[in-house]
Amino acid sequence: MRVKTKDQLIFNAVGYTLVTIFAVLCIIPFIMVISSSLTSERYIQTNGFTLFPRDFSMEAYRFVFQNPWIIIRAYGVTLFVTIAGTGLAVFLNTMTGYVLHRKDFKWRNYFSFYFFFTMLFNGGLVPWYILCIKYLGMKNQLLALFVPTLISVWNILLVKGFMMSVPHEITESAKMDGAGDFRIFMQLIIPLSTPVIVTIGLFTSLFYWNDWFASLIFISDPKLYTLQYLLYNLLASIESLRMVMAASGMVVDSFPTESIKMALTIIVTGPIFLLYPFVQKYFVKGLTIGAVKG
Repeated sequence: MRVKTKDQLIFNAVGYTLVTIFAVLCIIPFIMVISSSLTSERYIQTNGFTLFPRDFSMEAYRFVFQNPWIIIRAYGVTLFVTIAGTGLAVFLNTMTGYVLHRKDFKWRNYFSFYFFFTMLFNGGLVPWYILCIKYLGMKNQLLALFVPTLISVWNILLVKGFMMSVPHEITESAKMDGAGDFRIFMQLIIPLSTPVIVTIGLFTSLFYWNDWFASLIFISDPKLYTLQYLLYNLLASIESLRMVMAASGMVVDSFPTESIKMALTIIVTGPIFLLYPFVQKYFVKGLTIGAVKG
């Protein structure tokens, strides 16, 4: 067993201490959000937010879940959009990055420049909206919530950079055995690209889970609202109701405005917060390899 030197012990001690402090500083805000969602509105208005619940109250959650089927339906829409959008986006971006890294594809530099050019210049929001609504007919369609944003140039370049670490001889030997390009991609390249696939999958799933803008411009049917957009509307309605109550002289101190915001934050971030620890090891590896090799 190798004995660590004094300098290594000092370095490890300082490093672990700084990382621990940073981790605690990161988790404290989330603990305060949970605490505030379980604290009465009157206490928050009087004393502000606290690290631990004071004057315990479930009023915020009772208010949010007065009609639970609305929240459940929005959760269903968001889950469908996140799962379908992430699956399709990862497949398309991974396949595109794989093709662009292939040395036997003579047009790869031209297509790489074409994709990169779109990161710098684009047609703008209005032409994009007209295309999706008028020509593609995506008004009040679930497809509108994920199809227009399936392709991400950043993810394509990240995949392309990662693919540089995959030996080209694997593709050549598979072709000699009679395998086609699609079979090589599905059975050889994808299993070897788990880190980068999980990385862009996490990026994409976070984007679709937190996206409310697509619902704002494409969706007017309340049954198709995503969770983020539903909560956005709910908060706007609460603020309007609070202003009306204040203008009419009604007491608004007990109306759970701030605690509702915290409860909604918990409802929105909970699934992603539970998902991240399972993909963290792939996330770091895929991001660093893609950055170095690119």
